[in-house]
Amino acid sequence: MTTIKDSVHDHIEVQGVAAALLDTPPVQRLRHISQLGTVTLVYPSANHTRFEHSLGVYHLADRALSHLGIEGQQAERVRAAALLHDVGHSPYSHNVEALIHRRTGKYHDDVDELLGDGPVARVLADHGLNPDRVAGLVAGEGELGQLVSGELDVDRMDYLVRDAHHTGVPYGTIDHERLVRELCFVDGELVLDEGNVQTAESLLLARALMNPTVYQHHVARIAKSMLRRGTEELLAATDTTAETLRRWDDNDLLVALRQCEATAAYARRLTQRDLYKRAVWAEWQSVPDEVLAADHDTVGAMEQAIAEEANVDSDAVVLDIPPEPSMTESSSRVLVNGEVRRLGEQSTLVNAIRAAQRDQWRLGVYAPEDESERVGAAAIRELGLDLDGARVRDVRTGIHATLDEFN
Repeated sequence: MTTIKDSVHDHIEVQGVAAALLDTPPVQRLRHISQLGTVTLVYPSANHTRFEHSLGVYHLADRALSHLGIEGQQAERVRAAALLHDVGHSPYSHNVEALIHRRTGKYHDDVDELLGDGPVARVLADHGLNPDRVAGLVAGEGELGQLVSGELDVDRMDYLVRDAHHTGVPYGTIDHERLVRELCFVDGELVLDEGNVQTAESLLLARALMNPTVYQHHVARIAKSMLRRGTEELLAATDTTAETLRRWDDNDLLVALRQCEATAAYARRLTQRDLYKRAVWAEWQSVPDEVLAADHDTVGAMEQAIAEEANVDSDAVVLDIPPEPSMTESSSRVLVNGEVRRLGEQSTLVNAIRAAQRDQWRLGVYAPEDESERVGAAAIRELGLDLDGARVRDVRTGIHATLDEFN
């Protein structure tokens, strides 16, 4: 058994297959994958890694298994899946995942090849565990897969508490001990036991509050968009493939960006925090439906049109269109009067949070500071944005203005 001191859960005891997996290269690589990617440019102490998060998920999974009375090989598979659930992450966590998926068809939880061959496969075999079944749990398959990947999974419980701790933002603080203690299975579904509607709401509310404050903070979004642009140009300008890149760590990607002439400027800006600025910051109702529905290629064409209209280089325009707000936590299940109900059917908070998420949504257009005025004006014309809902830099005064925010 190995005991590890953790900043969130205090002492974590790692034993069995998880202890044997700790020093395998795919798990150790997670020490060099930042948990929150570019969020560290907003919150300097948010420099925690996927490695410590994986330990936390293992710890909470172990606690849940003990509470649920699940033992033996079945429990060992879940412990292994909990520790391994993030080994498929690409550099900077989710920041370039969409780009990699477009080229490989794989997300971070597609870990079959990592678990089916090499040192991880050998450890699993030594403990009598089938790699395919462990990979299935990582993907959320089966009854116990809900513990690792689902609406009430221990992954979510750890990252909310851990991200709140490392950013210093209190909104993600949840009673994860109670959440783990109140889990139960009803007809194969993972639910929260009687009297826990408010417990489920706390998880929902924490995620809703952390999203605009941390995960979708505008500076983090600008940096993420620049990182994606640089990574895409790196793949176009070099022999590096997306399959290779998805197994790099953060440092590998940053060095590659620095060494490539086509992307060195992005690397310098990200390293020195010399980021693009918001040229437009538009609300949902200000954006035409065809822009909201634009795919990757269409977004690229829109960026080119904006650059031509503004008479700037194409690299000076980044269009950032987030997906429509979603709230998977609202489908969490709770026992109410002996009946399993979805939280969205039971909680009056859900609709209010949905409305708040839509209010917080913003389309961004980013550009170097000295070109943001022209880019903002051109973007409004090219995208057909409603001026009343867009945050733009006034070309006459140079002052950022909007009807509802000044920052």
